Amino acid sequence: MFGKRGSSNGPGAPQQPHQPVSQPAPEGAAAGGAVPGDVPVAPPAHQEMPAQEPGVPMEQPPAPQQPVEQPKAAVSLDRERSEEYYDVKTTVFNALIDTIDLTQLARLDAEAAREEIRDIVSEIVAIKNVVMSIAEQEELLEDICNDVLGYGPLEPLLARDDIADIMVNGAGMTYIEVEGIVEPASIRFADNSQLMNICQRIVSQVGRRVDESSPICDARLPDGSRVNVIAPPLALDGPTLTIRKFKKDRLTLEQLLRYNSITQEGKDLLSIIGRVRCNTVISGGTGSGKTTLLNCLTGNIDEEERIITCEDSAELQLQQPHVVRLETRPPNLEGEGEVTMRDLVKNCLRMRPDRIIVGEVRGPEAFDLLQAMNTGHDGSMGTLHSNSPRECLSRIESMILMGGYNLPSKTIREMIVSSIDVIIQASRMRDGTRKITHITEVMGLEGDVITLQDIYIHEILGEDQNGNIKGRHRTTGIARPKFWERAKYYKEEGRLAEALASGEVADESGRPMGENFG
Repeated sequence: MFGKRGSSNGPGAPQQPHQPVSQPAPEGAAAGGAVPGDVPVAPPAHQEMPAQEPGVPMEQPPAPQQPVEQPKAAVSLDRERSEEYYDVKTTVFNALIDTIDLTQLARLDAEAAREEIRDIVSEIVAIKNVVMSIAEQEELLEDICNDVLGYGPLEPLLARDDIADIMVNGAGMTYIEVEGIVEPASIRFADNSQLMNICQRIVSQVGRRVDESSPICDARLPDGSRVNVIAPPLALDGPTLTIRKFKKDRLTLEQLLRYNSITQEGKDLLSIIGRVRCNTVISGGTGSGKTTLLNCLTGNIDEEERIITCEDSAELQLQQPHVVRLETRPPNLEGEGEVTMRDLVKNCLRMRPDRIIVGEVRGPEAFDLLQAMNTGHDGSMGTLHSNSPRECLSRIESMILMGGYNLPSKTIREMIVSSIDVIIQASRMRDGTRKITHITEVMGLEGDVITLQDIYIHEILGEDQNGNIKGRHRTTGIARPKFWERAKYYKEEGRLAEALASGEVADESGRPMGENFG
């Protein structure tokens, strides 16, 4: 069958010295002439087939005999991707690589390069007598273009805006999360080498690397989607790639209201908190939507403010004009040149920021962020992993102690109380939906205990017959929160009073579940 590598290389091998530069027409001539059934092409392509009769005239292409003698040659290009399809694709792909000049291809823009590749692949398919319909050939063309110019089989998944996570567990197993539900995806990679090549292409775009000597890497896609790669020998079943996709359209607090993640009163509270420059920490578990919520909060920042963001992988999508984005850097091969999150946060203080936003606090940079919050950079924000507002404060204290600061616990708690104004808790429910479950104020210190005050909470009431969580958001009856004077300074006290008074019970059990904001 023509899909075997040995037979596919036969027709094109004698003529490879011509090496056309991304030009389809010379490829046809180099492969044996413009007519697919020409003498130099037909005999090698079918010598392996026992049903090929030696008396068949060369001007007659053997394609009509293939469905009878070799019905498997008509490859089905459905989403299950048979082994035969990958044999054909590998053959065509290898012939393409032998034909084009990658150096000159790189000089073309993306659209021109894609058209060039499609023209050459179309001629290769004709020369090799591949039996397939027009729709099947179109899918083959698209797959090969994605392999050469994009992210291969990942491209159709990245194009879907309803997918929140892509989880590739080796070449043959891929899962996606859609509306909070994890399900297997209908794609696969040819082998682990193809998957590893795609992983290296992704991380190299942000100046990072992944290989046996550095098998763990965090990176991002051009749209800000978060990428994690762990390669063999640490990953036993092949390279493992995890992508946390960002929606193409930046989410807003208004959309969180539509997705039933919060009520109108909670939306107004979050809007006021962002507007009046409260120092805010967003707390939540993995996949609870912390970064998305942080993006939504930043929508209320005035355009006149200078904002500096510090992240491990740049994910935030701020819309203000005066934004400086900073990103950490891993060490090089010699173990030198590392720039940590703490280095970035400390340097921020010398850059005249109005607000400092830390994508995720996970180490001793917590101490520097608290110092920034407490020294005139009001409205600073950050996220961290924890399951409740109380646990959030314990985590901050632990991270400061892990940084080697030999400070009494009471001193650290006093710093926390004087720095953080509000904790916003995001949670992912067991039905896959995401909710804002707490808006909590940090009140003060009583003895050695930090006192907290919930001003807005989410209560679970049960679940419906479909297994969806039924619950309600409500205010707790606090008439004047601690940041009331700050809201008054920014002339937001009227809207704050209205939000606290009108949201005593906001039952959402009758609402549709809608989409998911994460």
